[in-house]
Amino acid sequence: MMMVMISSIMASAMALVMMTLCYVTSKSSSQDREKMSPFECGFNPKKSARTPFSIQFFLLAVLFLIFDIEIAIILPIIITMKMAMTSKWILTVTLFITLLILGLYHEWKNGMLEWAK
Repeated sequence: MMMVMISSIMASAMALVMMTLCYVTSKSSSQDREKMSPFECGFNPKKSARTPFSIQFFLLAVLFLIFDIEIAIILPIIITMKMAMTSKWILTVTLFITLLILGLYHEWKNGMLEWAK
């Protein structure tokens, strides 16, 4: 029991020392104006680095990610075709691809794929 208590006290002391060290060393670096600026290349930025981006671009990127993950899911399905029953395999793949096509149709119908309006 004493060994567990000593280990707990030592772990707490080490954590406290590390937190104190981080606090002391971070104080000096947070005060520098140049390091706090978004560009660290020697000149002041002309405009804010936090400019808004196009929601259409974001939705298109999410759509790309969905189809990218879909490829990663379909490839193992093709490999497992030899081990599974053919009728269940065909039903699973057909259902999966149908859901993807329905999702793509829904996005197309809502105008998410139109870049310029």
